Amino acid sequence: MTTDLFQPVTLGALAMKNRIVMAPMTRSRADVHAVPTAVMVDYYRQRAGAGLIISEGIAPSANGLGYCRTPGIYNPQQIDAWQQVTAAVHAEGGLIAAQIMHVGRVASHYNKPAGAETVAPSALQARGEMYTDQAGMQPLDMPRELALDEIAGVIQEYRAATANAIAAGFDAVELHCTSGYLPAQFLCTGTNQRTDAYGGPVDNRTRFVVEVLQAMTDVAGSERVGMRICPDNPFNDLHDDDPQETFEALLQQVQPMNLAYLHAIRMPTGRVDVPALGQRYAADRLLMNESYTFEEAQAAVAQGQASAVSFGRPFIANPDLVERWRRGAPLAKFDPATLYSPGAAGYSDYPDAAA
Repeated sequence: MTTDLFQPVTLGALAMKNRIVMAPMTRSRADVHAVPTAVMVDYYRQRAGAGLIISEGIAPSANGLGYCRTPGIYNPQQIDAWQQVTAAVHAEGGLIAAQIMHVGRVASHYNKPAGAETVAPSALQARGEMYTDQAGMQPLDMPRELALDEIAGVIQEYRAATANAIAAGFDAVELHCTSGYLPAQFLCTGTNQRTDAYGGPVDNRTRFVVEVLQAMTDVAGSERVGMRICPDNPFNDLHDDDPQETFEALLQQVQPMNLAYLHAIRMPTGRVDVPALGQRYAADRLLMNESYTFEEAQAAVAQGQASAVSFGRPFIANPDLVERWRRGAPLAKFDPATLYSPGAAGYSDYPDAAA
C-alpha cells in the first residue's frame, strides 16, 4: 500500500493521526507580558486536525524575547495560559509541540520587559530593522556578548522551558535552530567570533546546540524532543563559511540522541542539499518543510523522502486544512495585512469550508 499524507505515523512518542504538520508561525497575538491570550486558544484548537501542531516560537526567558507580542514560557502566568491552549488541542484529538525560541541578537529592547537584555555569542549587531508597537520600525539591538560562565545559565533556561512546556501539557518540544536566532548564531562563523570552547572550530561552534538538546532531552526524553534546522539560511543576517561542514558535524553529534524528529527546511538556492542531509541522519523521522504543494508533499511521503511534511501559510486561512485536502475542497487565501496585528481578525476568524 502506498503511503500518503492521511496515514498515521509515529515519531518518537508522538502517535500522529496523519502526516500533515502545522509549521511554527509567529503571529504576534500574545499580550504585552508575553502571556498567551484567549484568541490563541481558539486559533490552535481550530487547527487540531493536523497530525501535529508545532507552536509559534516561545521564549525561554525574558532575554529570549525579541519581537512584539510573542509568548514566553518562563513564569506561572504563561504556563497557565499555555495549559488552556494544549487542553483545547487535546480536546479535539490533536497533538501540539512547543517550539522553544531564543532570538539572541535578533531583538529590539522596545519588545522586551524592563531589565531584559539582548545577548549573543559575539557583540555583532545584525543588519536590519524590527517592528515595535511603541516606536515603529527600529534597528536591531547591539547585543552583549555572553561571558563564558553565563552560557550554562542560558542552557538552563532551555531546560526550565522544557519542564514548563511539559507541565503546560505540550506533547513535545522543538528546538528552534535556524532563522538567525541564538542557536544558529553559535553555529555560524559569521555570528560567532568567540575564541573559547564555544567558538572557532566547528566542534566548538556546535557545542551550545548539543548541550541545549542534552538539557531538553534530560527533561522530556529524546522521544519528545525535535529540532528545526535550515542550513545556509541567510535570514536575519546569518552567514556561515561552510554550512555543509557545520551541519554535518552538528547532525553527527545529534544523531545518537535519537530525537523524535528532525524538522528540516529546504533552501532551493542554498549550498546544502537539505533533503539529502536529512535523509542521511534522520531518514525514518524526517519532517520536511518549505513551500510544498499538496501533490509534492504526497510524493515526498510516498517515495520515502519524508515521514511527514509541515505547512505554514496554508494553515493560516484554512483551519480545517486537512479536511479540505481530504475532500479536494478549494483553499481560502489569507489576508497579509492581518498576519501580525493584534486580535482575532485574520487569525481565529477564518471559517471552515463547511461553515
